[in-house]
Formats: sequence, C-alpha cells, structure tokens
Amino acid sequence: MRKLTLTLSAAALALGVGGIAIAQQGERGPKGPDANGDGVVTLAEATAGAEKMFTKLDVNGDGVIDAKDRTAKEADRFAKLDTDGNGEISKAEFEAHRAQRDAKRDAKREEMREQRGDQFFARLDTDKNGSVSQAEMQAGHDKMKDRRGDRAERGERGERGPGPGMDGDHGKRGKFAKRGDRHGPGGPGMAMAMLRDADKDGNKAVTRAEFDAAVKAHFAQADANHDGKIDQAERKAEHDAMRAKWQTKKQAGSAATPAG
Repeated sequence: MRKLTLTLSAAALALGVGGIAIAQQGERGPKGPDANGDGVVTLAEATAGAEKMFTKLDVNGDGVIDAKDRTAKEADRFAKLDTDGNGEISKAEFEAHRAQRDAKRDAKREEMREQRGDQFFARLDTDKNGSVSQAEMQAGHDKMKDRRGDRAERGERGERGPGPGMDGDHGKRGKFAKRGDRHGPGGPGMAMAMLRDADKDGNKAVTRAEFDAAVKAHFAQADANHDGKIDQAERKAEHDAMRAKWQTKKQAGSAATPAG
C-alpha cells in the first residue's frame, strides 16, 4: 500500500504542472510550464508540460499511473546500475553510478545557478542596456529589502539583496515558513489532495483521461479572468490562496494536537 501511495503521490504532484503549481513555477522560464518565457502560461503550454510528465510517470506505457509503474521504475533503475547485466550490482558498478549521478547533479546545479544569476541581473537592469548602474543597484536593494520585510511579517524566508552572492542562489528557495514542510503547498499532503481530485473513480490509479481532466480543472481554477492564460497576477493570487488554505489546515492540526 505504501508503494502504491508513493506512486500516486508522484502522479498528483505532476498534475500541478497544469494548474496549481503554476503559481509556484511562474519564473522558471523554459524549464517550467511557461515554455516561451513570456511570463504567461497558456493552456497549451500547461497541457504540453503535463503530457510530458504523464509520459515520464507512466513507466510501463499502459496509459495508467499506478503501482505497476513503480515496480517498472524500480526494475529500470536496477538495470541501469547492473551495467554488465549479470543480475547483481557490484561495488564498482555502484560507485560508477554514484559518480555519474553526482556529476549530473553538479552540472544541473551550475546550470540553475547561472540561470538565476541571469534572471537576477535582468531584474536589476531595469533600462535593459546590458549594465547595472548604482541607482539600479540601490533600487534593487530597496526592492529586496521590502520583500524581506513583507515575508518576515508572513513568517517566510526573504531574498538576499544585491551584493556578494547576488547570483540569487538564495533567492526564492523556501517560500514557506518551514523549509521542507511535508504538508505545505507542493508537499505530499498537497499531492494526495490533488490525487483525490484526479482519481474520480477512487481505484488508486490515474488514467490519462483523469489526468487531463485534472490539468484542465486546475488551470481553470488559476485562470481567474477566464482568458485562457495564467498571468503573473493570477499565479500570485493562486499561490496566496493555496498558502492561506494550507496555513489554516496546519493551524487546525496544531490546535488538535495535545501538548507535551
């Protein structure tokens, strides 16, 4: 049952590509649902992103995301480590895989760091002349300071302002009060809530039809003015509403938990 839950949690998280998670992913550019990086997510972009995610999660290609996909994923993972195909993983194979994984992770981190640096510089360079003046630097500093103040009032971690380390490596990480909050927006709690929405027949499996319907439903929820696209204001509104919902749920849970 735990394996089944984990598989469907991943599926539920994936549904966010087309809806609620747009509120969190609005500034990821080409890597997120905003494929062309214009600051607006269309239904076509959201659907395309969700389609890729469904294909990735449907490991055995049977058109359903369920416990069988987790079994297939585990078998595929083992096969990748067992490079000589003898049915066992030697220490040399294990170490080789770990080195390869670490190299990919480091390359990904560097790529993300460069992307954040470019985005941060672009925000500072308000006149878009390719350089940052002292006035622009100060304006950026003041803006970051205001954001830190607003987030401190809401119990969130703020952003570091311009200066050493201005590549934004500590930028928008940890938007919620507790880093790694397992029941906050985007955590397993949200995943299972989204799963319940998608799994209409309650059979602990998500079909492509259920998946697509959930994507469209979440997109429609975020598209407040029903113009067929999610702009930055709508993403922020959806994010704020989602955060308020989970704060309320968390507070209710804390109040129900006996002290000591």
